[in-house]
Amino acid sequence: METHDSMAIKHDKEESALSLFEKYLVVWIPLCMLAGILLSQYLPWISETIDNIQIRGISIPIGICLFLMMYPAVLNLKSSELRKLGRNPKPIILTLFSNWIVAPIVGLVLANFFLAGNDQLITAIILLSASPCTAMVLVWGLMAEGNQEQNVVNTSLNTITIMILYAPLVTILTGIQNIPIDRVSLALSVIVFIGLPIFLGLLSRNYLISKKGDLWFNETYRPIIGKVAIVALLITLILLFALNGNTLIENPELLVLVSIPLLLGFVIVVGFNVFITRIFRLQYKEAIITVIIGSSSHFEIAIATAIAVYGLGSVAALGTTMGLFWEIPIMLSIVYMGKYLGKRAFWNTEVKT
Repeated sequence: METHDSMAIKHDKEESALSLFEKYLVVWIPLCMLAGILLSQYLPWISETIDNIQIRGISIPIGICLFLMMYPAVLNLKSSELRKLGRNPKPIILTLFSNWIVAPIVGLVLANFFLAGNDQLITAIILLSASPCTAMVLVWGLMAEGNQEQNVVNTSLNTITIMILYAPLVTILTGIQNIPIDRVSLALSVIVFIGLPIFLGLLSRNYLISKKGDLWFNETYRPIIGKVAIVALLITLILLFALNGNTLIENPELLVLVSIPLLLGFVIVVGFNVFITRIFRLQYKEAIITVIIGSSSHFEIAIATAIAVYGLGSVAALGTTMGLFWEIPIMLSIVYMGKYLGKRAFWNTEVKT
């Protein structure tokens, strides 16, 4: 059994590791974007060669990278945690309402207003706003000192619901905008990038824990896979911007254009979640997790779907990548804002300093 001191030391180490992770991820993302653009100008054959290795329009190398981005998130899925939903359902219900009702509607309205006439960018916003996060929120929740049990329950539930709801919701929202979308490619992306990681994640989790034990799985295997996922993410970014380099250089306004509804959408959804948690009188630890999960996007599946439907070098793929670019600093801002509001007793319980 861990002593109080050893648990405190472990927590401090986790906090330190997370801080370094966050610090460098914020730097790595724009550097990878720049590297991709430079490749597009000086070594264009690299990304073009990789893009030609494909099946049904899905780049195999990118598909592998996207799978490696998704698989670690599934390792957090615990079916046993879902049984705890009845203990305190209010924050879970509020999060689901924000993820599947508020965020998609806000995304659709803003995309229609700011991006009218640019179907691929509109679709990019829809793909992002209709995909609740299942991985990075575990990091943000730990940094914010929120209720980690609720965090695991919510992410586990999101992993299940996204498998069921994502494709139908995207189909409905694009249909409202009269944007044609390849439903076969959409369904295929859900099966490959959500269904397959869920199956292999649960299979490998149960097998490895039975062979190596829970301690080895959580302290050795998961951290290693987490690092692989970061590398896969950065490689994907480089390739996305390598294929979109000429488009960006010739049309830099696209980045600004898609960033407007993305940033405004974050502000609206975060504001909604902050005040709805206040209205329903949640305590800090539950409120901050609700705000974080209810305001974030599953950029991996959004990027994967955009690539599957429109191609690696598409404007839609570029648009979903910008969602990732802005989400990192915004989620960090929510962590610090939440701690500040907690200390100011905005919610029922103050956060520890």
